[in-house]
Amino acid sequence: AALATRRRPRRDGPRIKVNGAATPDTLLESELFGHERGAFTGAVAQKPGKFELANGGTLFLDEIGDMQIATQAKVLRVLEDHELFRVGATKPIRVDVRIVAATNKNMEEAVRTKEVREYLYHRLNVFPIYLPPLRDRLEDIPRLVEHFLRDLQTDGQRTIRAIAPDAMERLLTYSWPGNVRELRNGIGRATILAGADLHS
Repeated sequence: AALATRRRPRRDGPRIKVNGAATPDTLLESELFGHERGAFTGAVAQKPGKFELANGGTLFLDEIGDMQIATQAKVLRVLEDHELFRVGATKPIRVDVRIVAATNKNMEEAVRTKEVREYLYHRLNVFPIYLPPLRDRLEDIPRLVEHFLRDLQTDGQRTIRAIAPDAMERLLTYSWPGNVRELRNGIGRATILAGADLHS
């Protein structure tokens, strides 16, 4: 599902992304809010966080349902007050950021089990978009495969413009528990392993 807040046009503003699941909990606060020099071991220079970098634009919080409750509370405070404190700072920094958030969790259930703060959920849940799992929209697979092949070609990997019909049939009969990410990784892996006879 995707959640968004603040709908003002920000077409020309920065677009910044942070993944709440891929960033270790110990680093996520600094990643989001930045830090001052000397705020912790290894903080040898001042660093702006993703909120600051997205000021005047959009911040995409991927896998927000995996964020720790304490970090969720700080994100909520930024959304409510439009200001943040870098780690180790004593003065706030004003920010004006549109938030787009995504998660693979059922957010209402996560609120009930207290994995997600209720107020943060309601603050983000302005315009929810539910995207069904890939297994429920198999008709999208051929277009996604075509898109991923183009992307991989741009990345300088093997030039493969299409896959064999029997390979596509296998893609269409698989359940895809990892959804679109799993499909993209599978296409990338197949591209790397493809023999020279598959070149177009």
